[in-house]
This record gives sequence, C-alpha cells and structure tokens, in this order.
Amino acid sequence: MLNEQYRKKSVSAEKAAGVVKSNDWIDYGHMLSSPMYMDKALSKRVGEVTNVNIRCSGFPGFSAVVMVDPKQQSFTYNTAFLTLADRALNTDGAISHIPSLYHEIPGFSRKHHHTDICIIRTTPMDNNGFFNYGICNDCQKEMIPNAKIIIVEVNETMPRCLGGNHEAIHISDVDYIVESDHEPLLTIPSTEPSENDRRIAGHIISELRNGDCIQLGIGGMPNALGRLIAETDIKDLGVHTEMMVDAYLDLYNAGKITNLNKVVDKGKMVYTFAIGSQKLYDFMDNNPLFSSYPVDYTNDPGRIALNDQAVSINGCIEVDLFGQVSSESHGLRQISGTGGQFDFHFGAYHSRGGRSYVCMNSTRTDKKGNQHSTIRPFLEPGTIVTLPRTVVHNVVTEYGIAMLKGKSLWERAEALIGIAHPDHKDRLMNMAHDMKIFTNQNR
Repeated sequence: MLNEQYRKKSVSAEKAAGVVKSNDWIDYGHMLSSPMYMDKALSKRVGEVTNVNIRCSGFPGFSAVVMVDPKQQSFTYNTAFLTLADRALNTDGAISHIPSLYHEIPGFSRKHHHTDICIIRTTPMDNNGFFNYGICNDCQKEMIPNAKIIIVEVNETMPRCLGGNHEAIHISDVDYIVESDHEPLLTIPSTEPSENDRRIAGHIISELRNGDCIQLGIGGMPNALGRLIAETDIKDLGVHTEMMVDAYLDLYNAGKITNLNKVVDKGKMVYTFAIGSQKLYDFMDNNPLFSSYPVDYTNDPGRIALNDQAVSINGCIEVDLFGQVSSESHGLRQISGTGGQFDFHFGAYHSRGGRSYVCMNSTRTDKKGNQHSTIRPFLEPGTIVTLPRTVVHNVVTEYGIAMLKGKSLWERAEALIGIAHPDHKDRLMNMAHDMKIFTNQNR
C-alpha cells in the first residue's frame, strides 16, 4: 500500500516545478531542509512565470533561482535570515528580508501568510510511511498545513532526527515526491578560535556554574568556549538551543553535558536545527539523546525561562553607548537577521539564575585597513537594532563584561567604555559628554 502511494506520487523535479503558476507563493524548508535540487528545477522556469514569490530562511548555498533571475523577472526571493551566499547574491536588492523573531515565524503561516506550495527536503520514507525532516524542524508544523500543495525532496544523506514532536510528515499528506541527486549536506567545520575569541570565552567561563543550561551561537568564540569548558571542572550542563553545533558534541564527549538538572526535557539536548560537521550529523542520526522540536517550542522565551540557570551566548556586530545592539546589519546593508538572538537573550535572562551575553571584538578593520571601535557613541543611521537597550543584559569584548541591566544611561556608557579598546576610550568619553550622557555631576 505504501509502495503504491509512493509510486503514484513520485515525479521528476521538472514535473514538480511545472505545477508552479504565476502569482504563486512558495514556502521552502529552512536551513538544511531547503530544497536545493528543486530550487535548480525552478530556476529553469524563469521567463515562463511571473510574480512568483519564494519564502525561505538560511538557504544553504547559492540559490539557483536568485543566480538565474537576479532582476526578479519571474521570482522574488524573500528570506528571514541571509547566509553568506545570500549576501554575495544580494546585489541591487535581489533578496528581500523578512524581519522576524524566530519563535514567531511558524505563527506567520497561521496568521499572515498565503501559501500555494511548500517544498521541503527530507529523509527517505521509513517503513511506516513517514518522511523525517532531519536536522531542521523549525517551521514545517505550520507551513505544511497552510499550503495547498506539498512537495518533498528526498535526500539519502539527511540524518533521521528524533523528536520532540512534529519531526516528520506522512506520505498521505504529501502530493509529490521528488528523488533528488542526494547531494551531501552543507557542512561547516569548526573554525580555529582567535586569541580574542579565547579571551572573550575566558570572561564568560568565569561566570558559568554547574548545572547551567546553555545556548550557543555559531563561530570561533563558541568553539573556544567549548574547548575551555572541557578543561574546567564545570559539570552537569544542560542544552536547550535553537542551533546544534559541534561545540556541544565536544562538550558531551568531555563528559560536561548530562541534561539532568533541566526542568523541562530532562536528559535531552533540545534544538530546532543543526549546522556543523559531518561528524555531528552522524552522531545525531537516530540518537535518542537529541530531541528535535519546532522553533515556536525551542525559542519560546517563556519556555526558555522554565529551565533554571539558562545561559544564552551569542555574537553581535556593534553596540552604542545607550546599550542598543546590532547583530544583523551594517548601516542599510542587511547581512543576516534577528534569528533567535532576541528569543534567547530575553528568555534566558528571565530564567531563575539565568544570564544572557552578546559578544564581539572591541574593534573592526575596514577594507582600507582603518580600525573602528565596535562600541559606538550611537549606531550609524539605517543600522538595524536587534536587541533594544531595554533587553540587553551583558555585553562582552576581549576586555571584559559590561552588565547593563538596571543601570542609568551614564552607568551604561561607563560600563561599555570600560570594555572598549584602549585606543578608542578617550573619544567615546568625549562623545558621551557631548551627547549629555555624562555631566559634571556623574563624570
């Protein structure tokens, strides 16, 4: 019975792409559930259709649709989170950003989005007729019921990841099945942390405690943090995160992660998507240690706060003396998205014993070799505020930690200048006076 259904619903990528009509809205699966094979097939329809909108987030590579149709003659590409490849393709507005808090995106399907077609990459069908979503289970729970046509792109290299909940779709709910070329999933090897990464990680290590439930972002600093924790006597860590990365695997292998002190999902490493090495993907395959959930579960600030001693650690681009944090744009240039940073920064702070950190190098160097402070008097016009000043808890550079909660404007500015690069402190101090943040009474 299942095999007969499979045979009837199996079509070529070209035939599946042929169901797309002008004016359709298409939802792609996000991150590594993005349908790269079908994306190539859709790119061949440029010139045949008009005003087709694609919604995605974190497409893992160069989208063929955007590469073939940068002028948006047939397709408009909309994304909630730009990747490195998206940035390279985003010339002359080829990609439109969808501002969003990650935990709210599934609700867009219920409340705001019209969807004609949903296309997701999955594992092969199991013996019970289910296609597992693999290492991204963020929004399918709401995207799929909202769509008129469901297409699954089967990829044999996708690991089968256990829930949680809503981690698979049954063949009875699928309209078309496309066997892909089974291209290996995108891998991101661990980067070697810089000396500044190690120094930043060292400051955070000093504030970690046994039993903390941690969330890490991606990059050199989290990797450095994982390596440093492995060398300490910190123990019984828990994991509740949006993104599963190799640092968690390293910590687990070092015996630091038990998940036994968690209040919710005790014993489980909870996540909504993974990006890392093939070693990480292999370890996650059919492993009951991991629990995959939709993002409106993992990133719900209220749920994050349920675990005691929740700790959120993420990167940012710059912060101003008022405490406003930008993690997603350089002026008007959108380079990523809010993602789950707000969700976890806010949620972890409200956990009993919780703490939130945003980390950055104290300076950046432009293309001409000029050095600039990432702690600025005020954000450049057009720069997007990812974390408003009312939300920010701790800002970390290689020079230390500035705790901002409950502090007045002059106290915040003083704390931030205290972790700025020494070459820029005098200018920041003078600007704080010019801006009337500092007065003769308080400085």
